[in-house]
Amino acid sequence: MDARKPSPSAGERLKALRESLGLTTRDVEEKSQGIAEDRHNQEYHISHAWVTDIENGKFTPSIYKLQTLSAIYNRRFTELTSYYGVPVGELSRYRTSIGVPKTHLLDIGSDLETENVSLPTQFKPEFRLEKTNLLARVVEKWDQIPVGFLQHLDLRRSVYGYIGLEDYTLFPLIRPGSLVEIDANQRKISTEKWNTEFDRPIYFVELRNGYVCSWCQLDRGQLIVIPHPHSHQDVRRFDHPTQAEIVGRVTGVAMRIVSEKEPEAGEHSTSTSR
Repeated sequence: MDARKPSPSAGERLKALRESLGLTTRDVEEKSQGIAEDRHNQEYHISHAWVTDIENGKFTPSIYKLQTLSAIYNRRFTELTSYYGVPVGELSRYRTSIGVPKTHLLDIGSDLETENVSLPTQFKPEFRLEKTNLLARVVEKWDQIPVGFLQHLDLRRSVYGYIGLEDYTLFPLIRPGSLVEIDANQRKISTEKWNTEFDRPIYFVELRNGYVCSWCQLDRGQLIVIPHPHSHQDVRRFDHPTQAEIVGRVTGVAMRIVSEKEPEAGEHSTSTSR
């Protein structure tokens, strides 16, 4: 038992849970003893006096006792830890942001059943897979889906784009059907030096008739949309900002690198990217 005093609201919330279930502190003690005996570990046991102290904010329960309360109150363990300022559900976000020296497999299975993330589950009738677009403009319905690895994403609050199935502008660097993350705060063309195509800034651009994801340059009031050399697309110019406006810089991409049928070299559409 940790004697450090947590926020009083944590104990109050645990008390509210207990009372909502019609349980007394003696009931919790009795039920916790059953768990302790099953686990052969008295750390899982919570006396009625300790229940009262926890609810009054005098103690922070150990992980064993939080597990017991989670079982008795029928609440997720991660919910109870969040009362004490420990957001276990955000572990996946930290895991993906912290780098380690060696390549390794990610063990995320244990998180999949504990937390949800908002993802689009229904698109508007006018949405077409062939066209590049912003997710916020084509999503009809969002639902909570248990995919722990994506917990770091907040698709309703961030800007995300979908690369249309006919948009080969940056192929093979960014493939049709990819999802891209966009930093809407970076709307000016960067003048930073880049060494390879992987370092070159990519932008999501709104055109009069759609969107395009590409490298960009500004030249005498015109925005130049630059495709990947292997895409067999033409360089295009638009008056800026009347005909083309930068939504933001692309900072991340999620895409498959294997498809059922890879397009042949001359097969890419040469029509205007959407």
